[in-house]
Amino acid sequence: MVFVQMNYSDLLLKTIARIAPGTELREGLERIMRGRTGALIVLGSDRTVSSLSSGGFNIDTEFSATRLRELAKMDGAIICDRDATRLLHAGVQLMPDASIETNESGTRHRTAERTAIQTGFPVISVSASMSVISVYVDGTRYMVEDSQYLMARANQAIQTLESYKKRLRSVLSNLSAQEIESNVSLSDVAMTLQRMEMVNRIIREVSHYVLELGVHGRLIALQLEELRAPEMTASDLILRDYLPEVNDELITAGVEALQNLDDMDIVDLRTIARTVGFGENPDLELPLQPRGFRLLAGIPSIPNAISERLVERFGSLQALMAASLEDLRAVDGVGEARARTVREQLSRMAESSLEKYL
Repeated sequence: MVFVQMNYSDLLLKTIARIAPGTELREGLERIMRGRTGALIVLGSDRTVSSLSSGGFNIDTEFSATRLRELAKMDGAIICDRDATRLLHAGVQLMPDASIETNESGTRHRTAERTAIQTGFPVISVSASMSVISVYVDGTRYMVEDSQYLMARANQAIQTLESYKKRLRSVLSNLSAQEIESNVSLSDVAMTLQRMEMVNRIIREVSHYVLELGVHGRLIALQLEELRAPEMTASDLILRDYLPEVNDELITAGVEALQNLDDMDIVDLRTIARTVGFGENPDLELPLQPRGFRLLAGIPSIPNAISERLVERFGSLQALMAASLEDLRAVDGVGEARARTVREQLSRMAESSLEKYL
């Protein structure tokens, strides 16, 4: 499985949403494509845009798909407001700084990229000959894909997500059983982090397809929400349970490092262990003891602050499970009811995990 990394800027994501199927702007762009006239559209206007503009005429009228299509029949660029709710100018000749580097070959695309870089506003270029919509934002060229193609990719990603979620559930059940048996190794922890990150990457990929598909992505969005619930354990809980040293800074750094691993490295358990903070040359057979954060997080009635106190008091999951009601009640904020809840829920989790494991 090759994961698609969606490292797009916030401005590009907002622009993708503005041109998604079902929006007035997308309808206008598709009308232009069908008419094979081409277009150059700037989403934003300020003094910088004005300084690059020559000729044309002012419109300042409400945006509509049909108006955009008619204006595209003329030579020159169309300038809209940032949210594409008003058409401001048409027939404009854009003259961006020619010294700005560009890898584009066509005149329209070179102008679009340079204008986007110089002004900071998204610029859309519609190719009349290639029937391609390109968006230039933050130095990135984004190609608008056909909805049917995106839907096929999204459905494939949903099927992959279903498969990976099943594997993740199995890995988490195995980890729980190993924790109860006090038989966890660094390899078990690294494999759990690996499966969790794989699932998260597919979720991010599907979420991007939903954004690109607009109104056509509603069914995919519903399927994604169903696969997201109930929420799986977060990577930070695993790290909080097992890292040699625990503080918020180390946890955050470990999670970010895991997310930034490339596709080649995510399959290597030793690389994962090293990346999140288990030393430069981690021993995958190293036995580890969980602190108990993950299983305590599975008890809805126990706040995070109480979980912190319980772990601080008992130090490990094994000690926590062996604690009596009196020991639990002695922890600040844990009364009779919470003490019983912790005992009963941990016992139930232990029985359930061992049954699945066996």
